[in-house]
Amino acid sequence: MRTDNGRPTPLAWTLVIPLKPLARAKSRLVEPAVAPLRPSLALAFAQDTVAAAAACPAVRDVVVVTDDELAGRELSALGARIVRDEPGTGLNAALRHGEQAVRALRPEAAIAALNADLPALRPAELTAVLDNAAQFPRAFLADAAGIGTTLLSASPGTELAPAFGGASRARHTASGAVELTLAGVESVRQDVDTWEDLQAAHRLGLGPRSAEMFRRSAESPA
Repeated sequence: MRTDNGRPTPLAWTLVIPLKPLARAKSRLVEPAVAPLRPSLALAFAQDTVAAAAACPAVRDVVVVTDDELAGRELSALGARIVRDEPGTGLNAALRHGEQAVRALRPEAAIAALNADLPALRPAELTAVLDNAAQFPRAFLADAAGIGTTLLSASPGTELAPAFGGASRARHTASGAVELTLAGVESVRQDVDTWEDLQAAHRLGLGPRSAEMFRRSAESPA
């Protein structure tokens, strides 16, 4: 479809965000100052990610796949639709389940899988990534480390086919997805698995909930 000026109509994306139970999240945050705060940090990361995504002009709606009751309530309050993780068999199964839930209602939806741990996410940068992704049937954005993936997109009529986890950049490339090589979208690349990742996200500028949790960890006696 094209607008009156002949340009393609921008896609309105549905983001599917998987979130494991908070008690099991962020297991690599092992430093004494942050380890006791892991569930709260994981929730704060997800809240800031969802809030930024919902504020993105390119995003129609946000679906979170999770079985965590607290996270479900908090993210629903931010406008996310919560889908239970019925497969319960890991990240990629959760994403496929979320994709199916979306396309059961809107078969021609444009879908992008997004990590739940992007606490510095900026709506304008996410818009740039999604607008670029709209040029391809499937596309992905590598994480800041250049090994994993923070976003995988599928245009209308195209299967998402997620292969997240570990060296997913190589797997998504091998699957035929186009790697997006945009500059100036660091907030969409900077996921958080380690204390060093959290410090890098802090330098970019954390969202309000994550910033408060970072402050609490910095003030911890540990």
